[in-house]
Amino acid sequence: MSYVIQILPRAERQLAALEKNAYEIIKSKIASFADNPRPPGCHKLKDRPGWRIRAGDYRILYDIDDGVRIVAILEVGHRREIYR
Repeated sequence: MSYVIQILPRAERQLAALEKNAYEIIKSKIASFADNPRPPGCHKLKDRPGWRIRAGDYRILYDIDDGVRIVAILEVGHRREIYR
């Protein structure tokens, strides 16, 4: 049974602002969360709730609700800006 991917409006805007190469890499990473929301390389965030995973120089911040099987994409951004 797979998870439903929900991209929040803020993350949608951030995705739309990316260059094409980064956009394609990040979209494929996000799509893979449907089968495995905790792939190798993901980490639980320490300073706020949620998870993060690397996609090149970019980071995807997301939250997992195992009860209703939803992965909510919270933010997408460059590594130097995403944690501010």
